[in-house]
Amino acid sequence: MRKWEIFWKERERLNELVLKNTDKVTKRFFSLDSQVYREGNIPVKYKEMMGLVASMVLRCDDCITYHLVRCRQEGVSMEELVEAMSIALIVGGSIVIPHLRRAYEIMEELYREGQD
Repeated sequence: MRKWEIFWKERERLNELVLKNTDKVTKRFFSLDSQVYREGNIPVKYKEMMGLVASMVLRCDDCITYHLVRCRQEGVSMEELVEAMSIALIVGGSIVIPHLRRAYEIMEELYREGQD
């Protein structure tokens, strides 16, 4: 099983656990998070790329993996991701480099091997 697949399954399991045991505030936050990435004036594809850049600057590997998978699902090309991640590197600086390395590893899985 590829790294992104392991991540995706674990994310689903943990989200179910949180939503089963949490309060209204957390459920509302989860709902708001999913609503903001829906189709609107800005296409989902671009929203996911923005999420990826923000996640890289904030250095959240889970978020980076999530947005890379979603970008792949939304038809973002590898070339578009490379440009988006260059923006993250410029905005975030050299501290982003370790996360950039891991992002490229996930991209290899998603784009070189294909996505099921």
